[in-house]
Amino acid sequence: MGDPKFPRRKYDKPSHPWRADRIKAERELVKRYGLKNKRELWKAQSLLRSLRSQSRDLQARLRTGDQQAEIETKQLLDKCGRLSLLPTEDTTLNDVLSLSVEDILTRRFQTMVFQRGLAYSASQARQLIVHGHVAIGERRVTIPGYAVKRTEEEIINYATSSPIADELHPMHPKPKDAIELEKEKAMAEQEKKEEEEKAAADAKPSMKNNKQSEEKAREAEKTSIEKPKEDSDHPAETEKESDEKGSKDKEE
Repeated sequence: MGDPKFPRRKYDKPSHPWRADRIKAERELVKRYGLKNKRELWKAQSLLRSLRSQSRDLQARLRTGDQQAEIETKQLLDKCGRLSLLPTEDTTLNDVLSLSVEDILTRRFQTMVFQRGLAYSASQARQLIVHGHVAIGERRVTIPGYAVKRTEEEIINYATSSPIADELHPMHPKPKDAIELEKEKAMAEQEKKEEEEKAAADAKPSMKNNKQSEEKAREAEKTSIEKPKEDSDHPAETEKESDEKGSKDKEE
């Protein structure tokens, strides 16, 4: 069981610490969802791995006709439906395998508060949650990583005792403003990516042209070196021919 003061770790670290592609992808997710550190991302990845491993195990057991596997399959699909990861009806174990980390991160309380327009950014949503300004119904929740259930989506709002609940409060955002800010940020990120791709595409032909020019210069140098040698060979042959002609004249 272990000591309650030292709970077990609920996530697994990456198998290799230095992978450029993985580090870049993790930074983007941390920035997009306003995570405190990569541990929160690793927790979501661990939860996704556990769901997918259960799905694969249950698929193998269902092929053998295990009745207990059918009960556990229903429980797993009901759990995913309660968390709004999958629809409540017409779902299979293959749908669990198609889940991604983004599907789990979008169900975090912090992300839901931002999507509902209660904050201008994901980082501000985290601040409001930690300071106790947001509640689910009448229950105040101060855990940004809380997994919001399907039945709790529509009752997320400011706490009644919070001063931000007043619409005249300067920190009280309007839902339209939050959505517009999110769209502007997304458009700016897309423009930056397009510019980087264009710059990379333009750099490739220039590199090819530089290589071709270098190869042509090398070929020109080789030909310029070989030509004098050929020119120097011709006079030697003419001197020999002149000596032979002179010897023939003397003999005659």
